[in-house]
Amino acid sequence: MPNNDDTYGTFNKRTHIYAQETNGDPDVEAVNEITTFANTTEAKNLFLPSALQTVYDECCTTLQWALVADGDGNNTKLKVTFDFGTKGPGTAAEDDWAAQFLTRKGEIGAPTIPSGTNFTQETITDASSGEHLF
Repeated sequence: MPNNDDTYGTFNKRTHIYAQETNGDPDVEAVNEITTFANTTEAKNLFLPSALQTVYDECCTTLQWALVADGDGNNTKLKVTFDFGTKGPGTAAEDDWAAQFLTRKGEIGAPTIPSGTNFTQETITDASSGEHLF
């Protein structure tokens, strides 16, 4: 569950869109089968290690997940929009939520991608983007 530190507003809104890919690069192993997800939990478990899911839950102040349909109408993508509040005046920048998110995410490293799976991550940082879920 996200933290509730929104007394001073929220900042650094971003959206990530994770998409499975078929092989377009001869140096990358081909996807055996694109997974159609029944729910966001299933999609999060494919794209994100559980430790990273915990980082999202603990560091984000506003957090929303959604499945995204591909061109065929199948829910094969995952979208997450999130932002960060602040712990308040006197908090060192490196101890605040956005910095904690980046530090902890960096400590986890890249996810272990299952054999036969390939995916991309698109990041949207424009605060007024229509791609955001909130």
